[in-house]
Amino acid sequence: MNGDEPLTGELLALDLLNTLPYTAQGPPADHLADTAGLLAWLTLEGERLPGAAGVREVTPDDLTAVRAVRAAAAEAVAAARRGERPPEPSLRALNEAQLAAPAVRYAQWNGEGVVAPARRSGPPGVRVAAALAEEVAELLADPALASIRECEAEDCTMLFVPAHPRRRWCSAARCGNRARVARYYRRHKGEEGAGASR
Repeated sequence: MNGDEPLTGELLALDLLNTLPYTAQGPPADHLADTAGLLAWLTLEGERLPGAAGVREVTPDDLTAVRAVRAAAAEAVAAARRGERPPEPSLRALNEAQLAAPAVRYAQWNGEGVVAPARRSGPPGVRVAAALAEEVAELLADPALASIRECEAEDCTMLFVPAHPRRRWCSAARCGNRARVARYYRRHKGEEGAGASR
């Protein structure tokens, strides 16, 4: 995937992992390399990520908390996808991140009925890291884990859950389009070569 923005719209746990895509061209492009990257990603995720909406500023400590969850998630999800037990330090890190800002459901009247939104306290990065760790824990326990695929593009390692069994790329507009263009180019270049040899 060569887009400037990280892939979003998948399960939040996968969106987090997809902020560090590895490519065949060399080192990964870390979308959470600095606080500006974290803030941009939180803005992209918006309301989907509990605790992210309304965050206008993040600190290096916030970045460290989120990146620690991403590292633990990467190890745990990779092991689970291989059918192996996730490393205990990774599971412990995910649990500790959740404990740093536990979710508490506050019952309240909204004018039409009782709602109970979950709230976390603490700095933005700790709250977001806790919510992400919870998402990763849920993914690890979900049978959907077995359906996670890696993009089939040669230079992309993005993860996704296919909405239909024939989905092959993280994004049809990015990797899918590049694959179709490359296939078209190879096919027509082959036809030119065959015509020239006659």
